[in-house]
Formats: sequence, structure tokens, C-alpha cells
Amino acid sequence: MVYIDNRRVEKPGTKVDVMKDIKLKGNSIPYVGRGGLKLEKAINEFSLTVENKVAIDIGASTGGFTDCMLQNGAKKVYAIDVGYGQLAWKLRKDERVIPIERTNIRYATKDTTGELADFISIDVSFISLRLVLPVAKELSNENADIIALIKPQFEAGREKVGKKGIVRDINVHREVIYSINEFCSSIDLSIKDLTYSPIRGTGGNIEYLTHIVKNDVKNNDIENLIEKVVAQSHKEL
Repeated sequence: MVYIDNRRVEKPGTKVDVMKDIKLKGNSIPYVGRGGLKLEKAINEFSLTVENKVAIDIGASTGGFTDCMLQNGAKKVYAIDVGYGQLAWKLRKDERVIPIERTNIRYATKDTTGELADFISIDVSFISLRLVLPVAKELSNENADIIALIKPQFEAGREKVGKKGIVRDINVHREVIYSINEFCSSIDLSIKDLTYSPIRGTGGNIEYLTHIVKNDVKNNDIENLIEKVVAQSHKEL
């Protein structure tokens, strides 16, 4: 958090008098973006390894997920984003990172990267995972781990999204995750594990991290897991 003369400032772009007393408080983030904290939790909680793996970061933006992958030993990361110039310079100059910008993931193919990935992360906005997961499946090898961030505000119907794009209804959160689980099954993917993001998303939305696999590893306890994780997220966040 930024404090100017001991007053907290939250609005980005606020003009500041350089003669004022400016202080930063709180824990520093070890990644170029706070998204790295989300992937960090997924890797730890799902007991995954990224070491020496070829990875794809779908929706890379500034590169929080990419940075987390590299710090966990990824051999190479294809950082894909529809935007341009957002990737942090620290990552852009890293020879292990291949930026693929101005690229709509819906139209990406195997030729986009030239090789299949062992690990894929998905953090996208203003698009449903239903449009992204089939592509992730095509870009990954048979034993790949896919970490997808479920954002209820982009999965629920418009009538279920509140003011400023916030989805607070716990029932809508359940519905969204159940729906993504069913969609995964329809394209021969499986949600192996689930947890909630350690931090809220933009605007304060609760988000969920899923571990998705290609093979037939079915989680027979998925319904209980969904109920448990959603309840925990609303209690803890």
C-alpha cells in the first residue's frame, strides 16, 4: 500500500508532490505481478512441479504467472497475450521467455509455439474458459498440467453479475464451477483439484484455481470439493 503523509492512497495515477513523505507498507510481492501469488498457491497446494518444463502462460499480461514459473524452474515459457508491451522488462529480456503478443488465444494453434507444453496456466478476462480450454488442450501434451483461473464474472450470465462486475452470490460461484467441470468432461478434460485464489481479483471478485488434466483421472469427490472450497473462500476472503 502507498501512503503519502501517512494517508493511504488507493487510486492509480494519483499525482504526488515529490516533497511529500511517501512510504510503502505491507509485504512485498516476489513476482512482477500479484498474479504470481495465485499460481504459487496452485503449485504448492496441488503438489505440482514446473522444473525443467516447457510452459505456456495464457493471458500473460505483465507476467506474474510467467515469473512464478521461472522461479520454480521452468525451462521455457511462452507468454501469450492479446495485448502488446505489457510484459515486464525483467521477463522480456530473459532468454527463457518467448513473448507472443497481439495474439487472440482463440485462434492459437500448435504452430503458434512450435511445440507442445508440459504446463499451462490460464488467467484471462472478458472471455469464458469455454473458449480457451479447448485451445489449451491442443497446445499441451498428454500428461500436461493445466492451471485455469475461474473468474465468475466472466462465466456467469449477465443477469447474475452485480454492479461494477462483482459476483457476490455464493450460489452463482457454485454454479459457475459446476458448469466448468461439466464443460471439461465434455471435451475429455478433468478437474483433478480445486482451491480458491489467495487474493481477490480486480474489483474484489473471489476467484478459483483449478488443476485440469487431459487423461481420465476423474475426481469422484468433485462435488464435495466444490462445496467445500466455495464455502471456505467466502469465509476466508
